[in-house]
Amino acid sequence: MATAITKPIRVPARIAQAASPGRAAALVAAAAGLATLLLRLAMHTRSFDLFGDEVIYADMGRGVMSGGFPRYTGQVFFLNGPAFFYLEAAWAHLLGSPATMMGRVFQARALNSLLAAATAAVLVLLATRAASLRAGVAAGLLFALEPFCTRQNDRALLETSMMLWVVLGYLVYTRLISHPPAPGEGRLRAVGAGLLFGCAALTKDEGTLLTVVPLLAATGLRSGARRGLTLITVGTAVAVYASYVALAAACGYFPAFWQAKTTGLQRMLGLIQVTGFHSAGGGSLTARIVAEGGYFGTTYVLLIAAVAAGFVVFRRGGPVPRLLGLVYASAVLALGYALTLGTLEEQELYLLVVPSVLIIPVAASLLPRVRAAAVAALAVILAINLATSVRWLVQPDNGFARALAYITAHVPRGANITDAAVGLSGDVGQNALADYGYHAGLWVTPAARARQHVRYVLVPWAEVDEGYSYLSPAQVRQLTGQGRLVFSFHGRTFGDLALYLLPPAAGGDGHRLAAGSPWRDS
Repeated sequence: MATAITKPIRVPARIAQAASPGRAAALVAAAAGLATLLLRLAMHTRSFDLFGDEVIYADMGRGVMSGGFPRYTGQVFFLNGPAFFYLEAAWAHLLGSPATMMGRVFQARALNSLLAAATAAVLVLLATRAASLRAGVAAGLLFALEPFCTRQNDRALLETSMMLWVVLGYLVYTRLISHPPAPGEGRLRAVGAGLLFGCAALTKDEGTLLTVVPLLAATGLRSGARRGLTLITVGTAVAVYASYVALAAACGYFPAFWQAKTTGLQRMLGLIQVTGFHSAGGGSLTARIVAEGGYFGTTYVLLIAAVAAGFVVFRRGGPVPRLLGLVYASAVLALGYALTLGTLEEQELYLLVVPSVLIIPVAASLLPRVRAAAVAALAVILAINLATSVRWLVQPDNGFARALAYITAHVPRGANITDAAVGLSGDVGQNALADYGYHAGLWVTPAARARQHVRYVLVPWAEVDEGYSYLSPAQVRQLTGQGRLVFSFHGRTFGDLALYLLPPAAGGDGHRLAAGSPWRDS
């Protein structure tokens, strides 16, 4: 009788003891997610100035609130998938759609802060499954305070959402490796992972490079889950994207879809260089790396350390670490090609930073002799990153929001405002100012300014000095020298963002800004 009584007591105790590591990992994941969320939300309205694509994506999210395909300038938009825009629409339905452009951007940034918090939690769980709870803690802390990730998550761009679907998919898929199901089982989990990977591809096509490519490589190397389950995952991801293509074709949009995707492929391959550092006027990558070294120095160290970590997980790691190594290797190949031949855009680095954050703690756990040094290095990096976060909080970088506040208070609605740089004259200036009843254009000659009644010019001096302007710095100074500075704010993104009030322009070629000026009337 005593034995019969004690057995039920011992079994739950053992179950509780076995389950405690899982509960500890869940608590750490929740803490990492909360820390990430609080830090991102603290910065999302003040620490990072407006980025051109944010205006476009915020508008497209608003445009799909009633359903349909996303549109840009009245045309159906197929260059990127629609998943993030539908997330934005759902978020706006939940919170209400702001009336102003900056309100919509800040709302989308808050959504990305929430998605980043979920990403941090998943990274903790993935690193714990691949190595240990200590690795999970390190991965969560690294991501929460990583400066490049912080800036990326606090912009209303696609990469944050895409990466969440990627890591969620691997959290589901790697369970098939760490706890192999019996033959004939595991299909539902494989399908679930494929659905998540399909969502990554529907957010941005590059998601396939971090999902389908590593899984196919794992199958070829006889690694990962059972081949049949891996093929189910890959097939599901492909089916999700194929459904999107079929829907576009059924609605009569296949020609537009095909044109957008072939153009996007040519951009990715570098055959068309419209944006990025390889494009004309795209600026110097080396100069940008040096200029941002004060903020992203630890990011550069992280990327260097990840190279060694990749070798370690392939050489010493088990199936799950090796799969994460394949994800990292796929990101390296994609970014390496973009660096040499393709379209290289700064935000694409997020696709490499997140896998690096994941595999470095996993690799350190496989090398017991370096753990003390790894802990010391982690402490130093976290301290530097925390200092960077404090500096970003103390020194705001929200010049465009402040400029809009000044313009709406002091400039008559309907006024035309000349832009002095590519970034502002394109997506940011024309789309953002139009939302407030203003018009932005390239009216720089006296004749053009007189015809359009232009009295204001908005100048982001950092973009002008770095070559992102269609005018030379000397030409911009000549133009603004005629006017009076009425607003200025110094920030990290635009440098001195300045608004000048110009005198009434007199038309005619005899009144050009400089003799022999090459500027054409616009």
